[in-house]
Amino acid sequence: MSDSESPVVKRLPVHEAMSQFPVVNGELAVGGQPLSLLAARVGQTPFYAYDRGLLRERVAQLRAALPKSVKLHYAMKANPMPAVVGLMAGLVDGIDVASAGELKVALDAGADPAEISFAGPGKRDAELRQSVAAGVLVNVESARELPVLAAAQAELGRQARVALRVNPDFELKGSGMKMGGGPKQFGVDVEVVPEVLAQMGALGLAFEGFHLFAGSQNLKAESICEAQQKSYELALRLAAHAPSPVRFLNLGGGFGIPYFPGETRLDLAPISANLAQLAERLKTDLPEASIVIELGRYLVGEAGVYVTRIVDKKVSRGQVYLVSDGGLNHHLSASGNFGQVLRKNYPVTIGNKAASAEREQASVVGPLCTPLDLLADKMDLPRAEIGDLAVVFQSGAYGASASPQAFLGHAPVVEVLV
Repeated sequence: MSDSESPVVKRLPVHEAMSQFPVVNGELAVGGQPLSLLAARVGQTPFYAYDRGLLRERVAQLRAALPKSVKLHYAMKANPMPAVVGLMAGLVDGIDVASAGELKVALDAGADPAEISFAGPGKRDAELRQSVAAGVLVNVESARELPVLAAAQAELGRQARVALRVNPDFELKGSGMKMGGGPKQFGVDVEVVPEVLAQMGALGLAFEGFHLFAGSQNLKAESICEAQQKSYELALRLAAHAPSPVRFLNLGGGFGIPYFPGETRLDLAPISANLAQLAERLKTDLPEASIVIELGRYLVGEAGVYVTRIVDKKVSRGQVYLVSDGGLNHHLSASGNFGQVLRKNYPVTIGNKAASAEREQASVVGPLCTPLDLLADKMDLPRAEIGDLAVVFQSGAYGASASPQAFLGHAPVVEVLV
């Protein structure tokens, strides 16, 4: 290709969250492929596309920022697509699962059982037995789990590896979703932890440490640092009641990504400094332990897009509606029905016209018979026509697997790793 024929590469200025994907010759590129060509390769819309280069880049950024002694785990509930889990298993130190189904995916992906942990407030007896058989670490969330694990241990002749998930007496300030503090279905209330630890010891379970997860989707570094410090101090106090030395200290995650205008990226520098201080203290306080950071959304969220094709364009009393072949059935989060109190638009563009100067205010809606099926509400977008490709950014986490794909009988969404 001559210089005069070289592709013109631009960066989208509309929203910070779009900047990771270049615009080549006027259209969005994902995994180095122009969107229209990628859509032809996939063979149908709607689809999710995850950029493996961006996934590798995010892990590398974290590796460079975090102390080397801190272990990085991928919470695969954020995106359990097998190809994504397979890639992540080779990049991170461990995988955190939340069901026997996820455990199977992690094991199939080649994750080391010694570095797999299993959390969840309603583990079935069969799942606990599978965990013991696989040799993974069970984050115990209820005293009910203990005799089940002990029975599996006796039956299988393999010691059950356990950590205790603690419901702390504090919350992660500023988090989008609070996972600890106050009454919660997650973990064991800190007041009764000594009693549960004593039961673990009496049953001969292999205690390894603590799991503390205060909240998620936080963009305030100072709040994350405060939660990590409080979690560390709490673990130190509880360690005095443990039946054996602490080897595993999961301080959770909570790292957020920007979705909406006005949000800024999380500053890793204060978090890195805070973890370095805690890791240094750990050498004296809990010399056999490793700190673990468990991240999901932060690792994969910005590396994915949801792509849906415009099948109709309607004007109703002056408002433009771009009707697409996918909506909340595939992307519940973007519709605003997955935890938002007041609905806000995810960053959206018309991917095959991303650099177009022709623009209009339009709403992107899906094909479902409900007014909740809304992907973009009165947004400034490149002018679109039937056949164009609408793209929802920040779609690498809590997308396909967190959406009601069977609703109204539409076809399931396709996922690709590029």
